[in-house]
Amino acid sequence: MNSKLSELKSELEYRQKDVAFASRRKGRSRYTLLREGNPRKILIHGSPFLVTMNKDDKMEVLTGRSILIEDGIIIKVMKSSELSQIDLTEVDLIYDAEQRGGIVVTPGFVNAHAHPPMYLLRSTLTFSEDNLEATLKGMAELEGKMTEDDFFLGAVGDFTEQQKSGITTTLSHYGIFDPIDNAAKLTGHEVINAISAVSNSHPKNTPALVERYLKNASKYYTQPAMAIHYLAKASPAVLKRLAIIQKKYKALFTLHVAETKQSLEKSIKKFGEHPVKVLDRFGLLNSRTLMSHVVHVGREEVELILKRKAGIVHLPTSNLLHRSGNFDYPLFHRQKATKQIALGTDSVVSKNRLDLLTEALQTKTMHQHKKIVPYSDLFNMITAQGARLLGLPKVGKLLPGYRADVAFWKLKDRGFLPYNSNDPKTLVSNMITYGGRSVRDLMVNGSFVISNRTHNYINESKLLLQLQQAHMELRKRL
Repeated sequence: MNSKLSELKSELEYRQKDVAFASRRKGRSRYTLLREGNPRKILIHGSPFLVTMNKDDKMEVLTGRSILIEDGIIIKVMKSSELSQIDLTEVDLIYDAEQRGGIVVTPGFVNAHAHPPMYLLRSTLTFSEDNLEATLKGMAELEGKMTEDDFFLGAVGDFTEQQKSGITTTLSHYGIFDPIDNAAKLTGHEVINAISAVSNSHPKNTPALVERYLKNASKYYTQPAMAIHYLAKASPAVLKRLAIIQKKYKALFTLHVAETKQSLEKSIKKFGEHPVKVLDRFGLLNSRTLMSHVVHVGREEVELILKRKAGIVHLPTSNLLHRSGNFDYPLFHRQKATKQIALGTDSVVSKNRLDLLTEALQTKTMHQHKKIVPYSDLFNMITAQGARLLGLPKVGKLLPGYRADVAFWKLKDRGFLPYNSNDPKTLVSNMITYGGRSVRDLMVNGSFVISNRTHNYINESKLLLQLQQAHMELRKRL
C-alpha cells in the first residue's frame, strides 16, 4: 500500500477495532457490556418485531423475539419470554431492543450489483442535462482520470452509505480489486469483489489477472469473483478461458447483459445470437452466473435462464434514468422465473441514493400496471433470495446457523407507524412504500458497524470533506 493511501486510511479511521468496545459505546443505553473487550457472545433482547424469510422461504413477522449470537453466527432465535434459557454469565453484551418503543430487526440487506469507486462521480449527471449521451461520455472521461486513491476513497464513501441504508453485503463489479478490498476491510463491509477480465475503464485487464486473485483468495478480506463489462467486449478465447477458470475455482461470474438495444445488437453482430445463448454456448450460463439489467430478453432466453438456474439483477432506477428500456417482470412471472431475481443499486450515477428499499419500491411501482409484485417477494429479493443468487446460502435470514448480519430499525418512526397491529406484515409494506431511511444500528458478521446512527470505524465528517475535495481535484484533470 502506498504512503498516500496509508495516510488517507489513518485520517478516515474513527475508532480502531482493537480499542476496548466499551469506549465506543459510552452513553448508548441500549448496550450493556458485561465484559471488557470486543464481545463474542451477544444477546439482542426483546425486539417487538423480527422480520425474516423462514426456512421455507416464506416471509414471517415474529413478535417478541430475542437473538443469541456467538462469533458472528446466530445461535438461537427465541421468544423474549424464554430469556431464562440463556446463561447470562456467558454473554458479553446485551442489546436492549425493547425500550423506548422498541426496535424492529431484519436481516442486513444484500445488494447484488454495485460499482463502489464510482461514488466519487456523484453529480456528473449534470455534465449535459438534456443530452444523456454527452453526460455518460463526460462521466466516463472523468472516471478515466481516477487514481488508486480515488478508487479507495470512492469505495469507502459507497460502502458507508450502503451501510446507513441497512445493506451488509454487496457484489462489487469493477475493473480494480485492491482499493475495494481495502475499503471493505476499513468499513467492516461484506463484499464479493468481482474484477473485470474485460473492462472499459481498465483495458489491460485479462483472465490471467482475475485468476491470480481467485488463486490467492485466502489473502484478501473480500471474496474474489470474476466479471466482464459487456459480452461484445470479450473474444471467444476470453470466454473459453473464463469458463475454465469459473469451473476450476467455483467462482461467481457477473456481467451486464442486454442492458440496452445497442449493447444487444453489438453482441448479436459479434456472436450471431442473443447474449444469454452465447453464455450458454460457452458454458458460462449456470447457477454461479449473475447477469445485471437483462432488459431485452424474450421467452426463450428466460426459459434458458431458469433451466440453468442463472441469476438476474433487476435495476429499475438505473434502467429508467439511462433510458435502457423496461425489464419484463411479467414475462419472468409467467415463466415462473422470479425466484432468479435479486435487486441492486448500481452506482450513484445511476441512482439517487444507495438504498434497496427505494429500489424495491421502484420495482413495485414500475410493474404494477401489468403485474403486482408482492411486498414479501420484494423483501426476499433484498435478503435471502439475493444472498442465494450470490452463492451465500447462510446469509440473508435471521435463523440459527446464519451469519449475524442484522439491521436495527426504530419502530417509533414515520416509516413504520401507523401499522395494522392485527397484521404485523403491514410493517413491511410501510417500510418499502416509505422509501429510503437510515438504520439505527447495524451488525455485520457479529460486529456493530453502526451504533446509534454513528459509524464505529469511520469518521464520516472527515470522509465527506475528503470526498468533496477529491471530487473537485478530479474535475480539474479533465
